[in-house]
Amino acid sequence: MKTSCTLQVHIDGAWRQAGALSLTAPVELGMAASTYFSYDAVHAIDYMGRRDAAALSVNVPVGLESLSEARWPACLIDLLPQGYGRGELLRQLGLDERAEASADWPLLCAGAGNPIGNLRVQEAWEWAQARSGPQLRGFAMDDIAARSEDFNEYLAQHGLFLAGSSGVQGEWPKILLTRARDGLFYLDHALPDEQAERHYIVKFGRGPDPDLADILRLEAPYMQLAIHLGLKVHGALELHGKALFIPRFDREVRGTEVVRHAQESIASLCGVTGFAAIPTHNAVCARLGEVATDPLPEIIEYLKRDIANIALRNKDNHARNTAIRRDAQGRIGLTPLFDFAPMWLHPDGIARRMRWERDDGGSPQWASVITQACEAAQIEQEPVRSALREMASPLTDLLPYGRSLGIESTFLDPLAATVDQVRAQLEAL
Repeated sequence: MKTSCTLQVHIDGAWRQAGALSLTAPVELGMAASTYFSYDAVHAIDYMGRRDAAALSVNVPVGLESLSEARWPACLIDLLPQGYGRGELLRQLGLDERAEASADWPLLCAGAGNPIGNLRVQEAWEWAQARSGPQLRGFAMDDIAARSEDFNEYLAQHGLFLAGSSGVQGEWPKILLTRARDGLFYLDHALPDEQAERHYIVKFGRGPDPDLADILRLEAPYMQLAIHLGLKVHGALELHGKALFIPRFDREVRGTEVVRHAQESIASLCGVTGFAAIPTHNAVCARLGEVATDPLPEIIEYLKRDIANIALRNKDNHARNTAIRRDAQGRIGLTPLFDFAPMWLHPDGIARRMRWERDDGGSPQWASVITQACEAAQIEQEPVRSALREMASPLTDLLPYGRSLGIESTFLDPLAATVDQVRAQLEAL
C-alpha cells in the first residue's frame, strides 16, 4: 500500500499542489502514525508565511521548512469520514466495517477527495472520479426528500454515499449536493463549478426512532432560535420530508466560479488528533486570541454559543461541531453556527463534552466564564460582559418565540427553568 499522499488546496480559483505527506510509521497505527510533510516549493514561494486559505492549517503556515510530527497533522482528521460515511466507504474498500485505526489511512486516501473546506487529498479525488459514471444526472428536491427509487438507484451506482460526496462527519446519513442553474440537485463532486448555484449538506432521517426523528425535525427551528439569540447563522435550513437541506457556508458562488473557504475544526485549531481527546473551552479561547483577525467578536460569539447550548440543551458540543474559517484575504474567525439541535432528546443520552476549567459542573457560572475566556484570549472583559448582558433580553421571550415557530410545548417546557436561570445570571453581570 502506498504510504504517501498529495495534499491540495483550492485558492485563487484553482486546485493547487500544496505539498506531500508521508507516513513514517506503520499504516496500522492509523492517525497515531508519525508523519513527514513538506510544502511544494512553488506553493511555498507563492504563498510564503500565510496561515489563511493558502495553508494546510492555521497551525502549519506555508513555508519551505518540513514538518515531522509524532501523529497525523490534526487538520487531516477533519477530512476523515466518520459515522455513516465511514461505514459505507469501508464496505466499498472491502474492509471490515468494525475496523478502527488500521482503516484510517485507506479511508483518508479514498474518502477525502471532496470534504468540507478547501483542502483535499488528490488520490482520494482520483479514486472517486474513477468510480463516477460519465452521465451527469440531476434530481428534483421532491425526489431527494422522498428518496425515490431513481435517486436511490443512482446513489447505489455511485457506491451509496460515495466518498466524493460524503466527506462529512456525523452519525446521520449525509450527502453533499449542489443545486445547479437548471434547478436540479447533483452530487457535489460531479457538477462543474460553472453550473453551480448553491451548495448543500443534505441530512437524512435514520431508522424508526421517534426521538431521532424529532432531533432532525427541530434542527431548522432551533437555528431560528439561534438567530433570535443573536448568533452568527448562515442561512435558513429547510426540512423536506425526512431530508434536511443545510446551506453550506464553505462554498460561495461568484458568477461562474466557486470560492472554497478553508474550514478547520476547533479540535484541529487546538492541535487535537483523534476523537477521544477534548480541549477545554479555555484552550479554544486562547487559540482564538492568538489567530483570529479580531479576537473580541469571536470570543463574544463563542460564549454566546455556549450559553445557547446550555439554555437549549444542545449537549453535543464536541470539538468538531465548531470550526474556524480562513479566507483568501487573510481573515480568520469562527464559521457560522452548525449542528445546533435539541441533542438532549438523543436516546443514547449525551453529556456535555467541552467544559470550562473552573465553575462548570454542566451549568456554568457565566461571570466566571467571562473572566476565564478573556484571560485566555488576553482581551478586555467589559465589552464581553456588556455583550452577554444584552443577551438576557432575547432569552426572556425565547420559549414563546419557539412556540410561534411550531415547536411543541413538549420540547420547550423542560427548558424553562434553565432558560430562566441563565437569563438571571446574564442580567446580573
